[in-house]
This record gives sequence, C-alpha cells and structure tokens, in this order.
Amino acid sequence: MREETTENAGKLYQPGIFDGVPAVARFVLFELTHGVDVPAIGEVLTRLTPLVNGSDVVLGIGPSLAKALGSDIPGLHEFPEFSRESIKVPVTPGTLWCWMRGSDLGDLLHVTRKVQKALAPAFRVRHAVDAFRHGYREGGHGHDLTGFEDGTENPTGDKAEEAAFVHGLGEGLDGCSFVAVQQWVHDLDAFEKLEEQEREHCFGRRLSDNEEIEDAPEAAHVKRTAQESFEPEAFLLRRSMPWMLSMQAGLMFVAFGKSFDAFEQQMRRMAGHDDGIADALFTISKPVTGAYFWCPPMRDGGLDLRRLGLGVT
Repeated sequence: MREETTENAGKLYQPGIFDGVPAVARFVLFELTHGVDVPAIGEVLTRLTPLVNGSDVVLGIGPSLAKALGSDIPGLHEFPEFSRESIKVPVTPGTLWCWMRGSDLGDLLHVTRKVQKALAPAFRVRHAVDAFRHGYREGGHGHDLTGFEDGTENPTGDKAEEAAFVHGLGEGLDGCSFVAVQQWVHDLDAFEKLEEQEREHCFGRRLSDNEEIEDAPEAAHVKRTAQESFEPEAFLLRRSMPWMLSMQAGLMFVAFGKSFDAFEQQMRRMAGHDDGIADALFTISKPVTGAYFWCPPMRDGGLDLRRLGLGVT
C-alpha cells in the first residue's frame, strides 16, 4: 500500500475520497455473520484498521453496524425510499463497505483477501464489483460506457472539501464523509438504438465536446441534477466508475457528501417527486442497489473510530 502523500498529510479525511478515480477498483460489501457479538465486531474492526490507510482502501460503516456498536453518528441513516410509479429505486442496506483502489486488479484481489481475513469470522463478503476508469483524458474525467463524460460538475479544491467532508462538529466527526452507493445496470442495446440527438438529449450534453445543450428536454439528466439549481445548492463529490461482469455492464454510482441531503435532493428530482418528470436516464439504465455508509475520519495516519467506541489506531 502506498504511503500518505505530503499533499494529504495532516488531513482528517480518508485521502482516497479526494484523490479521484483510480485506474481500477473493487467495491466490496461485507455483512455480519449470524450470531456475532459486539466484542467480536470491535475486535475485528480494530484488527482491520492497519489495512485501511484511506488511500488504497476507503472504508464505510453502514447504519446497522453503527447501531450494533451502540454508536450514534449524527446524520447517518438507511437509504430512503425514492421509488415512484414506474420508477424503481431499490433499497439494499449495507453493513460494511470497502472501496479498493489501485492500478492492477490482481493486486486488488490480494488486498481484498487480506481485508476478508482480517474481518473473519465476524464478517463475510456479500457482494463484490470490479470497476475501471474508461476513456480517461489527461486533465479531464473518466467516461461512462455510453461514451459521455462522467463527473463534469464535480467541485474542485476547497469547494470539493467543503462539499464532501464534515467540518465544525468536533473530534471524531470532522473529516468524515457520507457516501451514497448505487449499482446501475445499463441497457446498452436500447441506448444504441437511439439517434445521436436522442442520446444527447438523454444526458443534456453534446457527445462531441461535453457542452450542455441549452434547449435539452426537462427530462435530460443534466437538468434533473444541476447542483446549483437546488435550494440550498446540492453539491456532491462524485467518484463513479464503470463496471462489467460477463455481458452485463453499467455504472457504480458513488457520491460523497458532508451529509446525505444533496444526494437526496437530486435523487428525488431524478425520480420525478418534484414535478412528475423522471430523469431520462431511467430509460436506458436502472439502479439495482442503494445503500448509505459513513466514512470515518483519519487521525495520525489511521482511522479515527472513536465515534464507534473503538479508540484511535
């Protein structure tokens, strides 16, 4: 695992959240084994922390796990119900989530195995998704498998830190983040049947230069999720990545925030709760999972788990 960079030294947040999208990644969801007790949970989490530097492995704690440990994390709750009429937004609560980040999938397999062994026997792997950066251009962003650039509206610098991390709530909370995770499955056959203008109107951007289309339909994804159009503004730090398994493929949507408020504003509008207009994205893709996690802050180069009653490593 790589050492903490000078740029990130002293930061309270898990640096991988801020560092951007890696070349390859694994999103691994763990669940508690039946009958495990609280002391055993605390023991394995303490054993895990040396493997989680916040860079190569970003850790998220689910609401049920925090509750099992008797912890109250302000703002942490389960994924809400966003479904409306024909728009289905699944709720699939998670216990413990790891974002393995790197440049080689083989290396990430070995990292996953180390984490898995550290968490045994209290936790077991429930689901794992391999993801990758697609169509990346230097100075730009990665692309979704539809060919459209992803993460264009991400804030940068100080604004990104302000949007993604908690500030001013005190030790054990400052530097933490809340992450919304959804696995979306694309219907690439349906997308490919669309004319180029229909594809562009689905996203609200031109494929050729990524510029917004002013007269795009109100259902266009850009218009549904324009972060500055909400009151208050709904800025998130997106770290989504394409995934594929056999002939299925799509996007692992991953968005970090200082709370879940911005994501919930955007998701409600996407589903049409505000005005009855559903995001056109639902015509060519659908979410199959939906979960929330709390990403603890860092202290002295290790995870700060004081809010879970586990001390500092």
